[in-house]
Amino acid sequence: MSYVIHGATGAQGAPVAAALAASGASVTALTRNADAVVAGARVRAVDFHSVEALTEAYRGAEGVFVHLPLGAEQDRLAYARNVVAALTAARPARVVFSTSGGTPVEMADPAVVTVIDGLKAGSPSHAVIAPRLFLENLLLPPVVTGAREQGVLRYPLRGDYAVSWASHLDVADAAVALFRRPDVNGLVEVGHDPGTTGPELAEAFGARMGRAVTYEALTPAAFAESLAPLLGSGAAGGVAGLYDFLATLPDNAIASARSAQKLLGLAPRTTLQWLADAGPAPSEGGSRAQGAYR
Repeated sequence: MSYVIHGATGAQGAPVAAALAASGASVTALTRNADAVVAGARVRAVDFHSVEALTEAYRGAEGVFVHLPLGAEQDRLAYARNVVAALTAARPARVVFSTSGGTPVEMADPAVVTVIDGLKAGSPSHAVIAPRLFLENLLLPPVVTGAREQGVLRYPLRGDYAVSWASHLDVADAAVALFRRPDVNGLVEVGHDPGTTGPELAEAFGARMGRAVTYEALTPAAFAESLAPLLGSGAAGGVAGLYDFLATLPDNAIASARSAQKLLGLAPRTTLQWLADAGPAPSEGGSRAQGAYR
């Protein structure tokens, strides 16, 4: 069986490609860099701007894993339309699309909605993975350094705000399972159920680091200021906008009835399990961060 994986050198696509390759499947890794190396996969440089190139890459595939790159809204909309057109023309056997998280899917941005609507209209077998916030965001240097050096985990959510946090590894587990479960279609939400609060995150960090860690809620503006040296002021401002919006919601938790736990029998990693699998060792900093900033 052959699988085509978008962003196979990135945070979401890489673990999907690795898991499929480890199972013996034929994997084509789609990247923007023709010189990239993806273990166990054939690398193919494909431009989101080209419907023809996307169609050629998808044709004959048993499964295609799609998620949209970050960028300006008009670019993402163009990418979404091109992906839908290519999937409709190539008609791979199965499509798994990740919304890449952030908000509930009902409040997703126009590019994500475009892909979902296109799949409903033109794909015979598809599933939509909908995470909320990625645990990998907690490895951003301003976040993990505070926990390690000062014993304070700072994040722009109030302390009682419950989030269905998920790891990129959890998304990969769900994607692989959905390729093998064509009977499960439509929306599958991935993340902690019930949601996890800030103090609960801090407790897990403390257990991992062997020290007391408390939680401190930041304002979105203060969080963006700490990220600006890493992301640039424009991108950091976008992050602040997301968290300003999330603050208007009572929580950011998934619905149990459409969770991966219910539909696939897959439990996401607890925060402590994730820290053991992918987070920093007690003495490490944030160099391993691969956050999606959502």
